[in-house]
Amino acid sequence: MVSSPAFSQIGKDSSIKTIDVSGFFDGAHHWKDITGDDQVIKRLLDQKNYKPSQIKQIADNILLYQQKNGGWPKNYDMLAILTDEQKKILSEGEDSLNTTFDNGSTYSQIEYLAKAYQLMKDKRYKDACLRGIDFILNAQYNNGGFPQFFPDTSGYRKYITFNDDAMTGAMTVLLHVVQNKPYYSFIDENFREKIKKSFWKGIDCILKCQINEGGSLTVWCQQNDNVNLSPCGARTFELPGKVSEESANIVLLLMKIEHPGKEIINSVSSAVKWFKESKIFGIRIKTFPSPEVVYTYHKTRSDKEIVKDSTAPAVWTRFYQLGTNRPFFANRDGKMVFSLSEVDRERRTGYSWYVYTPQEVLDLYPAWIQRVK
Repeated sequence: MVSSPAFSQIGKDSSIKTIDVSGFFDGAHHWKDITGDDQVIKRLLDQKNYKPSQIKQIADNILLYQQKNGGWPKNYDMLAILTDEQKKILSEGEDSLNTTFDNGSTYSQIEYLAKAYQLMKDKRYKDACLRGIDFILNAQYNNGGFPQFFPDTSGYRKYITFNDDAMTGAMTVLLHVVQNKPYYSFIDENFREKIKKSFWKGIDCILKCQINEGGSLTVWCQQNDNVNLSPCGARTFELPGKVSEESANIVLLLMKIEHPGKEIINSVSSAVKWFKESKIFGIRIKTFPSPEVVYTYHKTRSDKEIVKDSTAPAVWTRFYQLGTNRPFFANRDGKMVFSLSEVDRERRTGYSWYVYTPQEVLDLYPAWIQRVK
């Protein structure tokens, strides 16, 4: 995950500040396209949004979604201008246990509120932020891992989850406190010490979850068993395997540690070696128009195919088979396949099967290794 500046400015007017809202995009997208039984309010067809410069309104929105346990549910738009009825429903539903780190939830809200408090000194933002960090600490397993959901850890929700950067997101909040980011200056030393211990427990878990094949460290799986740390699957099309996208973001997190020890340096260097060896050259993912289809979780007017292109940049598949390192894909029936063309259109257009994030790691690595060795 790449940290954005805490604040940015709009256009030529340097007096108008904004706070990065990209962490909310995934939830907003899902609120628009997915109607789930766990959503207490539904998006209206004419629902408008606040502008990024309307920090107070966005921060007040975020407070409405926070649950009594300190966490946030997923798949809502934090920038949506809510009706009085929607606000009323949210205020009456604060006992939900559907709190999660999935789809950018909880950690994105905490970061936003901390920055909003730095700008506005509204005590409500600080208090909500502290409750959110408490939620992170309470959700952490003794082994340092984080589940996808807390406190509802039914099914695969209990697994230590790197998928969609759930654990990485929670760890980023802790890292920013450890690094004494100015927008967390309100945290007292006792609480800061608890956060520091939690962070290093998390790092220890990350290192233990890195897949070792034949005595060589590689990368990570999307999920790991919450007890024995072995690679696990989640949704039917998310089979256990080595993953490039989430592993790249784990490495980017590890590279932000200011004084890494030998174990972290070895972990990063081993992952970089795997990224180099797992590059795919000479292909491009082509998106082309196709008749509209409305699925349960998204609608699409396009389709995708792989075409040969000698000028295309290196790319990685999302999943690589354990043991063989063979790129693979899967359908909702749980069947592993080995080409994008074998994936049903619903999953072909509704999931990121090819990624470029590892290249960011490879670009940063030479300067990083010179700095830390």
